Amino acid sequence: MLLDSQHSALLIIDLQTRLLPAIADNEPLLANNLWLAELAHDLAIPTVISEHCADKIGSTTAEIIAAAPQAKIVHKQTFSVFAAGVLTPETFHQANQIIITGIEAHICVLQTALDLRKNGYEVFVVADAVGSRRSKDLELAMQRLQAHGCEIVSREMIAFEWLGSANHPKFKEIHKKYIR
Repeated sequence: MLLDSQHSALLIIDLQTRLLPAIADNEPLLANNLWLAELAHDLAIPTVISEHCADKIGSTTAEIIAAAPQAKIVHKQTFSVFAAGVLTPETFHQANQIIITGIEAHICVLQTALDLRKNGYEVFVVADAVGSRRSKDLELAMQRLQAHGCEIVSREMIAFEWLGSANHPKFKEIHKKYIR
């Protein structure tokens, strides 16, 4: 299935100040999340940012907040953002295609994605924008997500599917800013 910008929302999970440094390859992970957050902002894609136990793990990194000024921030103590009860059709602006990024892939990303699938959402996990402390955990999470019907995508796939065509009114702007 292809992404449709009119039915999509971006969910950025737990990119928090005290957890992010412990994640393998955290610098490219953060850069790819910033890229997606800015792209979603430029294309008016609803964005939700989750924070897990922010009092202990810290808040979302300032760069992500700056890149996604339109984002709704939700707080949770459960690993699954969905199980926390903070995600509703209104939170996602009625979108049924949820693009997921963040950390940790084998815990919060996995549990959230599986809960969303169980509740009828189409779930797209961005391979180059999710991470875990250990690479084996990331690898197993991606295998399990795919086995349970989540689409594994790259950030560039998302950009071109949201645009849909070179005739999109923002194609030149988006191509110049994000693709070149």
